[in-house]
Amino acid sequence: MKDTLIAPSMLASDFGNLQRDTEMVNNSEADWFHIDIMDGVFVPNISYGMPVLKAITKHAKKKIDVHLMIIDPDRYIKDFAQLGADILTVHYEACTHLHRTLQAIKAEGMKAGVAINPHTSVDLLKDIINDIDVVLIMSVNPGFGGQSFIDKTYNKIQRLKEIITMHNADTLIEIDGGVTDKNAAELSKAGADVLVAGSFVFKAEDQPQTIKNLKQLANS
Repeated sequence: MKDTLIAPSMLASDFGNLQRDTEMVNNSEADWFHIDIMDGVFVPNISYGMPVLKAITKHAKKKIDVHLMIIDPDRYIKDFAQLGADILTVHYEACTHLHRTLQAIKAEGMKAGVAINPHTSVDLLKDIINDIDVVLIMSVNPGFGGQSFIDKTYNKIQRLKEIITMHNADTLIEIDGGVTDKNAAELSKAGADVLVAGSFVFKAEDQPQTIKNLKQLANS
């Protein structure tokens, strides 16, 4: 049976009630916490940094999936490991020496992820797919929540699945951006293993039920 994971994006949570929203995710059927770190340089927005991540990890009881949308992420690998990140994802577009960066992440005891922007081809990851634990496909342009889903994402998932199978890799496929109850089932069917949902979860009246519904749709 397929087990597609749900990772609520804390970027869409209520920062004035961060502990409350962290506890909500703890008590829901969600699988991971998704944490977006933005620097205002790699993407045109600044989200939150290490003190906020520390506040979340203090209460979080599920895997911490950190997505770095920053330039020169190598500078902070040890810091994020110390703050409790279980998975650290860097952008293909931000890493000159991607293989070295992945090795550095793993050396700190974390799973290593690579994110790709909508314009970036999954074929660029062929040579290092066996070194990647998670590929995060951006299904919106990175930097802001609440954007519309890019339909070409389905083709990218299918192609990436072919590459993973071809190389006998264990890489998970994660989708970030515009995930709702309208596309969760189709994304899972295309080959997605992890669905990140921000605005759709945190703007819902009944957040735990919304997570439960997404989980059921993705695994139906």
